[in-house]
Amino acid sequence: MGRRVLLIQGHPDNGERHYLHALADAYADGAREGGAELRLITVAELNFPLLHSQKEWEHEACPQALLAAQDALRWSDHLVILYPMWLGEMPALMKGFLEQVLRPGFAFDAAGARAAKPLAGRSARVVVSMGMPAPVYRWFFRAHSLKSLERNVLRFVGIGPVRSTLIGSVETQGDEGRARWLKRMHDLGRRAR
Repeated sequence: MGRRVLLIQGHPDNGERHYLHALADAYADGAREGGAELRLITVAELNFPLLHSQKEWEHEACPQALLAAQDALRWSDHLVILYPMWLGEMPALMKGFLEQVLRPGFAFDAAGARAAKPLAGRSARVVVSMGMPAPVYRWFFRAHSLKSLERNVLRFVGIGPVRSTLIGSVETQGDEGRARWLKRMHDLGRRAR
């Protein structure tokens, strides 16, 4: 039996096909070929409210529409999160999804610094597409939003190791460059990495 992979496709526009959709499909195809069990969450297909207070986050129940996402997280042993960079960050819909799903009592026990982490033992890959060249984001901007997701969200709830793939210059890389990235994503999926 292969790894249990949960792929979270976080592009907020589900009305059109974007390059990120093709990257997610390439990973999923590779994972299936490699023998992984695969579940897919398309964040833009979900209808859920955004949180407005710490009290909501800590004390209200996760929205019904996201309970299956929590079940899929429990089931998985490897998580793949894909999203485009918007204004230097993940899109608000993706952030809202993570805030709703990774609540105290589900993703961690709010008992302090040595809190239990029920999601520990899972690995993750974060794939971010962007218009700027990836080295500019990584070295000049210091990959600030990616580091925040890795350290302050995923590792905080016990997920690790966390690997990242930055795909830059998506509008200008041309067909050959896009094809190379699709192949790389397929290969990563086949290895469930």
